[in-house]
Amino acid sequence: MDNKINLLVVEDEPFLRDLLLMKFKQEEIEVKYAADGESALEAAKESTPDAILLDLVLPGMSGFDVLDKLKEQDETKDIPVIILSNLGQEADIAKCKEKGAVDVLIKAHSSPSAIIKKVREIIEA
Repeated sequence: MDNKINLLVVEDEPFLRDLLLMKFKQEEIEVKYAADGESALEAAKESTPDAILLDLVLPGMSGFDVLDKLKEQDETKDIPVIILSNLGQEADIAKCKEKGAVDVLIKAHSSPSAIIKKVREIIEA
């Protein structure tokens, strides 16, 4: 039985995306990534990850729209979505949770190890 965690990272900023991918690999977390909303939706349907780490500010479709679409589709509606963004206003956080995100992490306040810990907590819950 394979207990490896499969994670989809949706992040368009190359430096942060590469840093997260490297850290997740070190933790033996299997990662796929998407740099925009359309690719994220396709990847979520194809790979059915254990969780999705989603930025809100993306080229084209916003992270809010991606979250809506993920929660509308039968194949993806039960996948836990963790928001990772610099949009840290209370209204943004409330909107994410209202739309079905399980948690919201603020990039500026979240180290890679804290992000990994949160992903593990949510998947293992």
